[in-house]
Amino acid sequence: METKNIIFLFVFIGAFGFLFYSLRKKLSYIKLGHDENRFDNIGERIKNVISIALFQKKIFQDKAAGIGHASIFWGFIIFLFAVLEALIQGFYSHFTWEFLGPFYSVITLIQDIFAIIVLLAVIYALFRRFVLKVPRLQVEKHGMLDAAFVLMMISFVVISMFGQNISLIVQHNYQLGEYEIRPISMFLANAFFSGGSAHAATYFEVFWWMHILTIFVFMNFLPYSKHFHVYTSIPNVFFKKLGKEQYVIKPLDLEDESVEQFGVADVDDLSWKQLLDGYACTECGRCFAACPAANSGKPLSPRDVIAEVKHRLEEKAPAILAKSEDEKILGNTLVHNYISDEAIWACTTCNACVYECPVTIEHIDTIVDLRRNLVLMESQFPSELNSVFKNLETNFTPWAFNPQDRAAWAEGMDVKTMAEDPNGEILFWVGCAGSFDARSQKVTKAIAELLKKADVDFRILGSEEKCNGDTARRLGNEYLAQMLMQENIETLNGYGVKKIVTGCPHCFNSLKNEYPQFGGKFEVVHHTQYLQELVDGGKIKLKGKGENNRVTYHDSCYLGRYNGVLDEPRKTISQIEGVELLEMDRNREKGFCCGAGGGRMFLEETEGERINNIRTKEALDTGADTIASACPFCMTMFNDGVKEFDKAEEVEVKDIAEILLENSL
Repeated sequence: METKNIIFLFVFIGAFGFLFYSLRKKLSYIKLGHDENRFDNIGERIKNVISIALFQKKIFQDKAAGIGHASIFWGFIIFLFAVLEALIQGFYSHFTWEFLGPFYSVITLIQDIFAIIVLLAVIYALFRRFVLKVPRLQVEKHGMLDAAFVLMMISFVVISMFGQNISLIVQHNYQLGEYEIRPISMFLANAFFSGGSAHAATYFEVFWWMHILTIFVFMNFLPYSKHFHVYTSIPNVFFKKLGKEQYVIKPLDLEDESVEQFGVADVDDLSWKQLLDGYACTECGRCFAACPAANSGKPLSPRDVIAEVKHRLEEKAPAILAKSEDEKILGNTLVHNYISDEAIWACTTCNACVYECPVTIEHIDTIVDLRRNLVLMESQFPSELNSVFKNLETNFTPWAFNPQDRAAWAEGMDVKTMAEDPNGEILFWVGCAGSFDARSQKVTKAIAELLKKADVDFRILGSEEKCNGDTARRLGNEYLAQMLMQENIETLNGYGVKKIVTGCPHCFNSLKNEYPQFGGKFEVVHHTQYLQELVDGGKIKLKGKGENNRVTYHDSCYLGRYNGVLDEPRKTISQIEGVELLEMDRNREKGFCCGAGGGRMFLEETEGERINNIRTKEALDTGADTIASACPFCMTMFNDGVKEFDKAEEVEVKDIAEILLENSL
C-alpha cells in the first residue's frame, strides 16, 4: 500500500465518521417530533421521487432558474461515477471504470459535457444572486455567503475533475484509453500543455487531492448549511402528502383526554415531517415570491416560517436531549419569539407556497397548527374573530343572520328542501355566502335557475345546512370546525345524500376532501363542473350570440390550485359565441389569491397593500369588461377592488353561473 493510500484511509475515516456524527445528530433532532404515518403507498411515493426529485418536475415551474438548478443536479448525479472512481483510487491508485467497456465511453463523454454545463450554471446562479439580485434570492448576509461558498465548492469539484483528466491525457502523450471519449478535456489539454509536461503525474496527484478534499469538505459542510437540502430534499419528497391528503388539514383528536397541547407552540409540538420540512428548505424564495401576503407587504414570509422552525429546533433540541433546564432557551417558544403573531394571521392559506416549493414543503399545515395553539390554548387572536366564532357557534354562519332564514333566497322559486322530499337527484349545497350575502344570493339563484332549465331534480337543506367548517378550521378553531362538520355529516348521512353540487370552492374542498376524515363520504362537484356537464350533455343550450364580449377569469385558490378545476370554467366561457377569454398574467395553478381565504375574509388588512387590489389591477389590465369568478369570497373581493379603482361602472364582476344563465336559451 502506497503512502498516499495510507493517508487517504485516515482522511476517509475521519470525513465519513464526522458526516455520520452530524447526520445522526440531525436525525435525533427530527425524531423529537410527533409520530406521523408517511410510509403508506410506497409505490406512489417512489414515483414522486422519480418525477419531482430526479426529473426536477417542480423546479421547471420557474424555467429560468429551473434549467440552471437541474443542470447542476443532473451534473452531480453523472459526476458520481468520477467521484466513486476517485474514492476507490484512494485505496487502489490504478483503478478506473474502463472495464465497463462501451458504457465507459458514454460516461466519460457525458461527464465532459456536463462539466462545462455545470460551470456555466454556477456562473449563472452567482449572476442571478449577486448581480441581478433576484428579490426572492436575497437573504441575510450569512445566507448569501453560504450560497456563494457552496457554489464555489461545486466549481472546485468540476475544475479538479477537469484537472485530473487533463493531467492524465498529457501524461499519456495525448492519448485516451480505448473506451474514453473526453473532447473538452482533450481540447483543454492541448490548449494548456501543447508541448507536454514533465510534471503531469504531479499535477494529477494535486488535482486528485483537491477533488477528494473538496468533496469531503463539501459533504461535511452541508449539514451545517442552508444547503442541507442536498441530503434531505429527496426524503422530503418521498414523505409528501398524497392524493386528496394534499389539500386537507390534519384533524386533532379532541376527545383524547391525555393530550395537553392542541396546536403548536414550539418545535417539539410539531410532527417529525414538519421538522424535516425545516431541514429540507432550500431558502430559494419561490414560496415568498408567490405568497400574496408577502407580495402585498404583510409580515409573512412562508420561507421564514419554515426557516425559523429549523433555527428554533437547532436551539432547543440540544437542550431537550441533554435534559437541560436552561430557562433562557426553554423559556422561548416558536410562536411569539421566532414567528410573530402578525405573520401567522396574515396567511390566506392559498397554497401557492406549497405549489411552488420544489421540495414539497407543507407550509400551510405548520401555519394552521400555530393558529390552533393561539386559538385553543392561548385565546390570542384578532379581535374581529370574536364575533365570527360566536356567530358560527350560535348561527352556524360567520355572520349574525338568523339560521332560519338560510333558504329565504329561494322564496317563490319552487325549490324543495330535503326535509320536504329527500328523493332528489342531487343536493345543492348553497353555503353561507350564497344563503345570506345579497350579491352572492344572485349567484345562488342563477345556479338554481340553470338546474331547473336542465330539468335537474335537486334539493337544498335550507335551515338544516350549517357552515361547512372551512373558515373555523383554517383560523385554528378546530373545536368549532369539527362541531360544524360532524353536525352536517349527521344531517347528510341521515338523508342518505350521495351527490352534492356546491356553490362555493371552500365548501367544495371541505366537503370533498376533509369530510371523509369524520365519516362523510360523498361525491362532491363544484357548480362550474356540473354546469359544464349539463352544457356538454345538451341540457343547457347556448344562445347564438353572447353578451359580455371580453371576459377574464380568476381562478379561486381552493378550486384551481387545490383541486385542479381549471378547464371547466374556461370552457363554459369559450363556448359562448362572440365572447373572448382574456387571461391574466398569473392564471391557472399560478393564479394570484384574492386575499379572502384562510379566514382573511373576516380580518382587516392593516399593513401593506390590499391583496384584492393587486389582483383586481391584474384583471383590469387585461382590458376585459367582465371579471368572472366562481367563488363568493372572490366575488366580494373583486367588487371591492373595482370600486377602489373607480371601475364599477365600466367593469362587471360576475359568477360563471350568471354568465352562463345570461347566454343560455
